Amino acid sequence: MSSYRPDIIEPKWQKRWEEDKAYLADRGKNLPKLYVLDMFPYPSGDGLHVGHSRIYTASDLVTRAKILQGYRVLHPTGWDAFGLPAENYAIKTGIHPSVATAKNIANAKRQMQLQGFMYDWSREINTTDPNYYHWTQWIFLQLFKHNLAYEADVPINWCPSCKTGLANEEVIGGRCDRCGSKVEKKQLSQWMLKITAYADRLLGGLANLDWPVSIKKMQENWIGKSNGANVRFMVVGRSEEIVVFTTRPDTLFGATYLVLAPEHPLVDLLTTKDHLTEMLVYRKSVANKTDSERIEGAGNKEKTGIFTGSFAVNPVNGEHLPIWVADYVLSNYGTGAIMAVPAHDQRDLEFAKKFKLPVTKVIFSSTPITTEAYLEDGLLINSGRFNGLTVAEAKKAIVEDLETRGLAEPQTVYRLRDWVFSRQRYWGEPIPLIHCPKCGIVPVPDNELPLVLPEVEKYQPTGTGQSPLAAIAKWVNTSCPKCGGRAKRETNTMPQWAGSSWYFLRFTDPHNNRALADQPSLDAWMPVDLYLGGAEHAVLHLLYARFWQMFLYDIGVVKQEEPFKQLKSVGLILTNTYRDQDGHYIHYDDLVLDGDTVFDKRNGHVLTAEVEKMSKSKGNSISPDSIITRYGSDTLRVYLMFLGPWHEMSVFDLNGIEGSFRFLKKVYFLADKVSQDCQSSDDRLLNQTIDKVTKDIDLFQFNTAVSQLMILVNAWQKETAVSADRFSVFLQLLFPFAPHLAEELWQKIGHNESIFASKWPEAKIGFADDTRAEIAVQVDSKLRGKISVSQEMTAEQITELVLSDEKIGRFVTSRQPKAIYVKGHLINLLNR
Repeated sequence: MSSYRPDIIEPKWQKRWEEDKAYLADRGKNLPKLYVLDMFPYPSGDGLHVGHSRIYTASDLVTRAKILQGYRVLHPTGWDAFGLPAENYAIKTGIHPSVATAKNIANAKRQMQLQGFMYDWSREINTTDPNYYHWTQWIFLQLFKHNLAYEADVPINWCPSCKTGLANEEVIGGRCDRCGSKVEKKQLSQWMLKITAYADRLLGGLANLDWPVSIKKMQENWIGKSNGANVRFMVVGRSEEIVVFTTRPDTLFGATYLVLAPEHPLVDLLTTKDHLTEMLVYRKSVANKTDSERIEGAGNKEKTGIFTGSFAVNPVNGEHLPIWVADYVLSNYGTGAIMAVPAHDQRDLEFAKKFKLPVTKVIFSSTPITTEAYLEDGLLINSGRFNGLTVAEAKKAIVEDLETRGLAEPQTVYRLRDWVFSRQRYWGEPIPLIHCPKCGIVPVPDNELPLVLPEVEKYQPTGTGQSPLAAIAKWVNTSCPKCGGRAKRETNTMPQWAGSSWYFLRFTDPHNNRALADQPSLDAWMPVDLYLGGAEHAVLHLLYARFWQMFLYDIGVVKQEEPFKQLKSVGLILTNTYRDQDGHYIHYDDLVLDGDTVFDKRNGHVLTAEVEKMSKSKGNSISPDSIITRYGSDTLRVYLMFLGPWHEMSVFDLNGIEGSFRFLKKVYFLADKVSQDCQSSDDRLLNQTIDKVTKDIDLFQFNTAVSQLMILVNAWQKETAVSADRFSVFLQLLFPFAPHLAEELWQKIGHNESIFASKWPEAKIGFADDTRAEIAVQVDSKLRGKISVSQEMTAEQITELVLSDEKIGRFVTSRQPKAIYVKGHLINLLNR
């Protein structure tokens, strides 16, 4: 047989699948449905990197396997092309966003097709297409009509570099999640979506979702439900009262001071003349701090604050408590005021110690309060007639007592804030509202949708708090749909998250001009059965999409409250990066691998790898194009699935790619041993492989599925011939991982139709029985890990399994290590 040529094989089969329309979701309408979706990409100027490929390969793999298993599978994709990423790229290059976006989409689509991903391209969508954002605007108008979209003058997160407002979810560690600039606070009129109205449902719905626990926990924490009470503290000598939300009414007798947020409306009234100057200076110093900075600062030992000069009455014992102002209290959580109980809150204790405020213990503990607050449960002390009660008993009893006197009532609050929805940028969906001096804010009529984004020459952000659209008088000036008088269009645009909050619905019926999707199409495919993406979207896209889905459910557009039944989150990819003598990153194309040594092909220097997070900004992200040119897309696919557990962090390494390429070459040449006349021998290993690969695909344990395929190939290499029926079964199992090579060899051994026309193999009862054990793996007598092996495997087979393991195999430097195997317990490989 000639050499393995993926550069010839792969284009051939990609063309064949396209001609056969193998990608279409509508075939086999009486089959059970499976909606497989990965988070559609932003079409950036840098194109896709191998991190994208790892997600898309997994969804493609599942799609191929499930088609053979008898499902009709919807597996679409499209482009999330509005928003900051696309616009910032356009500003950087000087190319209009529409031109740059079209170019970037064409490149990303080429990269996807190069990898043979099985998307139904007849359903391709683009969030910047007016036929698409017609319905994004329509959904917004429904939110507006149901009083869930409103305009408010609020302090928002402002990115001085992107020159736009940001939602809380878009601020990471006090910095813009897009450009990394330090975020400021700015008072602006903004369009808000009342996501808080759905807080309880968003929280409660998590229990029924088959999602990673970590993602559900992130959403749970972001929503941040707290049950407690609002307690009234009367200001001494005045008629005002301070309402404090607390989850710990049991500690009211331990409150020794109150703290107001700097923005609290009572600060001006309660600050006495002798404290006024320092209060003004303090409030100015914290005005531009973001909420996240203030929350993070609360964990620091150095506390800041200013005494107002006023006091409040503790409602449980009548004591006068000094009223302070400090930036660790947020105006938008609870009531913007707290009661401080330094004996039982670490933050309050540190503040009290700095400013020499009293510390009163009200929950019994055997140790005094010095540097650490007592945070455990116990019995109340120093609490009058409530002494001796447990914390739970006291919470209830104290609130009930205060409630009878009109000084408290039970209350639930949330950390979740309403969604800051408008952006002061050009590249986004126009908000379809009109400002009329007579009628107020009026929706654009449905029959005038879509409100198309006008073409402009100048699209750079103004930084003034207004969108570039505000300068287009011809577009802004319009007539009121109600009274016909002069009016002006809303000039802010929607955020990049708008189009992605419902796109999964549009895929079911992408060409509908009368509705976002018709009911039969929604019934046929929704909800999404399997959704794949990154954990970084936990409190952005995933939360917003759930909110919109619940709203559309409430108004009768969809029949499910939740859009995604099962979610799988991919692990972060690190990469072995290499630098030249000047510290500059060396591009992948300039690296040469010789054995285990990596050289710079430009000068022959031996290089040492550094493991780092793959990042476009660092210039160390790896394009799939480079790998495919050198090895083919099947090699990249197999390597990405073999890299390690799919949901865990993994390291992308040149040596591993070479290993996957060698495996596929073994498969290619193994076809020379296939004989139509050869009788099948013991099928136990083949049936074990069928069983394991089938189960591993369902469990997303792709790395162990590949490992099992390798074991089978290595065993068959020792045979003089392999029967055609056995090899055919193997190719069906290989097909999801390396589809081009599998199709090529399927045809070579005599099949006329595509593998798509075949049925997934089933393990024969009894033959797949496999008592497995987890054994320790030592290399030169040092423990390096554990692997799962069959009791029937020989030391030689286990050695091959170890060598193919990315994490353990790297410790074996000998090409033929000596193996000492204690069956069912351990294997020790000795480098010779």
